[in-house]
Amino acid sequence: MKTNHFSILLVLALMLSACNIGIEPRENLGEIYSVALDSIMEQDEALSSDMEYIAIDMSNFENSNENDKEEILSYFKEKYKVEVMAATLEQIKEKGLYNSDTMSLDGVLLRIEKFDIKFNKEIFFEGSKYRSGLGAVGVKGKVHYKDNKWETNKVKMTWIS
Repeated sequence: MKTNHFSILLVLALMLSACNIGIEPRENLGEIYSVALDSIMEQDEALSSDMEYIAIDMSNFENSNENDKEEILSYFKEKYKVEVMAATLEQIKEKGLYNSDTMSLDGVLLRIEKFDIKFNKEIFFEGSKYRSGLGAVGVKGKVHYKDNKWETNKVKMTWIS
């Protein structure tokens, strides 16, 4: 039985292209950041007790646009039913949302410090959840594309204060 090399190459090309359909991370940054930030939010739930707001520091969200940022803010507002804003720690203090008596926030500040896209299907990140100098956690993890959605795995706390 003769094998047609062109047919084999065509099948391989189709299989390879099918593996990449719909998983361009740069086109899904709103969803990817939301998933990563939510995995940080789930750490040390005591930090979230009685929170009045969630602030998300988006100052280093490279390549994300305003639609991505709105998607992230909407996701957290819908899920956690509190005020959600894009703000750095300095901006939170300027808005008067830092409690100087307790030296803490009346909410939480989520931040992603590192965000590294690998192989179009995996994004490694490091981030933190901050309530006060003595109430914060650091997290590292991975977001990957599985079953037509972005999800986290291998998320672990790396430090706590």
